[in-house]
Amino acid sequence: MNHEAKRARAAWIAVLTWAGLFTVPVVLTGCSGGMPFIGDDRAPGDAIRIAPEDGATNVGADSELKVTVPDGRIERVKVTRTEDAERREVPGRIAEDGRSWSPRDSGYRLGLAGKYTVEAVAVDGDGHRSARSTTFTTLVPKDRFIGYFKPENRSTVGTGMIVSFDFNRPVTRRAEVEKAIRITTEPEVEVAGHWFGRNRLDFRPEEYWEPGTEVTVDVALRDVEGAPGVYGSQRKKVTFTVGRSQTSVVDAAAHTMEVRRDGEMVSTVPVTAGAETTTTYNGKMVVSELHDVTRMDGSTVGFGGEYDIKDVPHAIRLTKSGTFLHGNYWESPDIFGSENTSHGCIGLRDVKGGSSDTPAGWFFERTLVGDVVEVVNSTDTTVAPDNGLGGWNLGWPQWKAGSALR
Repeated sequence: MNHEAKRARAAWIAVLTWAGLFTVPVVLTGCSGGMPFIGDDRAPGDAIRIAPEDGATNVGADSELKVTVPDGRIERVKVTRTEDAERREVPGRIAEDGRSWSPRDSGYRLGLAGKYTVEAVAVDGDGHRSARSTTFTTLVPKDRFIGYFKPENRSTVGTGMIVSFDFNRPVTRRAEVEKAIRITTEPEVEVAGHWFGRNRLDFRPEEYWEPGTEVTVDVALRDVEGAPGVYGSQRKKVTFTVGRSQTSVVDAAAHTMEVRRDGEMVSTVPVTAGAETTTTYNGKMVVSELHDVTRMDGSTVGFGGEYDIKDVPHAIRLTKSGTFLHGNYWESPDIFGSENTSHGCIGLRDVKGGSSDTPAGWFFERTLVGDVVEVVNSTDTTVAPDNGLGGWNLGWPQWKAGSALR
């Protein structure tokens, strides 16, 4: 795929929300190697129905929250509500026939100004698992705005973590909003904001965080006028801790990934990157989600019906547009370390269902949200700084120039 088409695809996918919440999944992910499963029998997971629908906004408090399958059975459902970087799970129950899930409280009402994530796994009669994940946001009063942000309160993150706010309404008084968000650290380090358009504000230091840094995000947006007649509603303080340093460099030409922990080489892992016509982005990307299993459907990222893999194991999201580092069980083991065959993702050898004994399982179990994966020697361009947490691809002067307080 040429770069213009790829960039257009990335822009289209960018409307999907990923932020607010670490480990927040997307409905369908979009890259993989090979083209398995085309034309096979459809598993019950293909028909996992989730209400409200994926990507819905301004959902009312009385809307139904439910997961159903027409056949097979639901294996598990996890529903979380995130508000001000706090995640709360919605207790639920699976019906006796296994065909539906609903909140345990029959009178449950959705909370306003919240972001919900629904993760569902279904199993057919032969024991084949399929996954689906969706997100939706609930109504915010029309004269108020909020910022969905990450990382989560009291989380431990990698050294490449970027504090990112996605506002539900355009912010025209950006200096006032940026000034109302105060980030302090121990030990002290300069942190600057950078606006991407009118709905997104990211914060980062000049270099990666030092391991052990304690970060406090003080959000004082309540009654701050973000646009004429539209005022903030949040007053919240959250903290997170920077864990050990782990950075990984994928050499697309050499088909390898070097993993370093606290500056020391840990392992060199054979990989397969994007094929010649569907190359992998160069540049620094930050892990934003971790899924033990997810579904990847090429139709969600402009590849039509080229592939639809319902149970991709050990999936690690790197960009908003659909770049993942994930387990791959459908290619020959000889591919890894020798050929690039994917649709833009980075594949590590795995087995169906996933295993901690494979390269993909080994890496997944040692990865934190906020870890950096850098791709070099690809023929593609550098990932855009607003495609996921790609802000490290901007130099410090460029980053600071994007502040409304400069």
